[in-house]
Order: sequence, then C-alpha cells, then structure tokens
Amino acid sequence: MSDKGPGRDMGEVMDATVANMKERTGRGLDEWIALVKSSGIDPHDLKAVRRWLKDEHGAMVNTRWHVADAAARATGWQRPGTEAFIDQQFSGSKAAMRPLFDRLRAVVEDFGDDVSVQGRGGYTPFVRARQFIAVATTRTRLDVGLRYTNAPASELLVPSKGPGMGNFKLTLERVEQLTEEVERLLREAYEQSG
Repeated sequence: MSDKGPGRDMGEVMDATVANMKERTGRGLDEWIALVKSSGIDPHDLKAVRRWLKDEHGAMVNTRWHVADAAARATGWQRPGTEAFIDQQFSGSKAAMRPLFDRLRAVVEDFGDDVSVQGRGGYTPFVRARQFIAVATTRTRLDVGLRYTNAPASELLVPSKGPGMGNFKLTLERVEQLTEEVERLLREAYEQSG
C-alpha cells in the first residue's frame, strides 16, 4: 500500500504520529496516557477524550485519535471489529435497513477480491486502493456515498460531501431499488478506485 495520500495505511499514520509526538506536542504517548488517566474523563469514552485533548490542549487530529485509542487500550478496552461496527450501525430503529445493506454488500464484494469492508462508528466504507463507497443508514434509507474521478451520467446521483469520502450519493429504501443501474454506478466507483 502507498505511503502517501488517501491510500496510506492507518497503522503507518499512527506509527508516524507516535514517532513524532514528543517533538510536536512536548509529550510522549505514555505522558499523554497518564494525563488522560489523571483528567477524570472516562478513557473508554473516546469521543470525550478527543474533545478534551482538542479543547484543553489544542492537540491535532491524529494525536487526539491515537492518544484516545491508546488510553482506552491501556485500561483493557478493545476496538470493535468490522462486524461489531456494522451490527451497531444497524441496531435498534435502524435494524430494518440491515437486509438492504447486506444485499448491497454482497453486490459490492462480488466486484473483486480486492474489496475490503471496514468498520466505522457512523458509516461502513468499502475500500479498494481507496475508499470508493460509504454506506450510512437512517431508520428509513441507506445513503450511499460514491467516490468518482469521472462521475457517470445518472439521475440517481446527487452531488454530495458524504457519507465518507463520496463526492456523489444515492439513496436506497428497499432491496428492489438495487437495480442494474445502481449496480452499474457502484461498479463504476469500484473501477475508478483501482
């Protein structure tokens, strides 16, 4: 995987963040973890820790994310896997949208062995050389963010700034809406991401 740009591996980004942390922030990772522990903030509330690091210490985004993750892991927390993120996204009032997501996922994964599904808190990205599809859900629809370098013509596509890294999106409410045209649009995003 490339060491530059959108395709950069998150492990590489985090390794670089830790390597330069003391120089950039004046504190090493262990010092940041101790500071979080002494702050009184629940280290398992990663969002609250990141907000505190930003508001109280002006920490940059990669530092915030890494320190919050490391502080939580230091107390026994484990990052949920991809399937746990997906299960969480489609729980409660959004559970009715899971069959539609599962069908869309099957279509996208059939494009090639180079498609990976990743877990995020608010959406599910599909990645090849870069993220090309991101799926977010509401109680009544899936918002499918599509990333194109050259968008195909379709009345289904709406210019967008998400979900994920999509520059266009389409919405789906029922499995029957996964038509040949929708599959063509999904495949085009896949092909342009290679």
